[in-house]
Amino acid sequence: MKKAVVVFSGGQDSTTCLVQAMKEYDEVHAITFDYGQRHKAEIEVAQKLTNDLGIKHHKVMDVGLLNELAISSLTRDDIAVSHELQENGLPNSFVPGRNILFLTLAGIYAYQVGASAVITGVCETDFSGYPDCRNDFIKAMNSALVQGMDRELEIITPLMWLNKAETWALADQYQALDLVRNQTLTCYNGLIGDGCGDCPSCLLRKAGLEEYLNNKESVMSSLVEKQQDA
Repeated sequence: MKKAVVVFSGGQDSTTCLVQAMKEYDEVHAITFDYGQRHKAEIEVAQKLTNDLGIKHHKVMDVGLLNELAISSLTRDDIAVSHELQENGLPNSFVPGRNILFLTLAGIYAYQVGASAVITGVCETDFSGYPDCRNDFIKAMNSALVQGMDRELEIITPLMWLNKAETWALADQYQALDLVRNQTLTCYNGLIGDGCGDCPSCLLRKAGLEEYLNNKESVMSSLVEKQQDA
């Protein structure tokens, strides 16, 4: 039996990955992390989505320690999400160590449930400047987990080389475009669906959707080509 663990936030990217995983694996586990995030509503969204999609195994894990250690606009209500980069060249929405922690815990969970894959929606093409969304990081993390647990495990990143328009096309490919558009939470200000329309995450999401809707045939063709090359 093929089993996978999906790192699931209830956002556009992870929901698209979850829908895809449901088609490709016999048993899918979703794991959501509560780290005291600014958009805490995403946990409720994730719970509703897994229920609606019929996911039988959904674990919400409290990792509040990350909130204490990592100072970011996503962990502090008194820091506004900014469009400007910080002095270190990173956006102030970057949560240092978040994906290191999430993938480590997801890897441990995969070990316990006998899953051969951890799936995450990170993307280097539209990675918002986050260093822990790059392919080199994922490969290093994968190697560390395999060596540290002495067990074969693959971190799978279906969106790594897709732009946002192609990510929308992927959701549409699995007949989940409306679900992803209307029921996921990507907005840094905690608004479901199209969101606030102003934060960096909403702007990226909106631009990708408009590109897909205006150029469906060419975007879908590009997606299929990348899938064939993978």
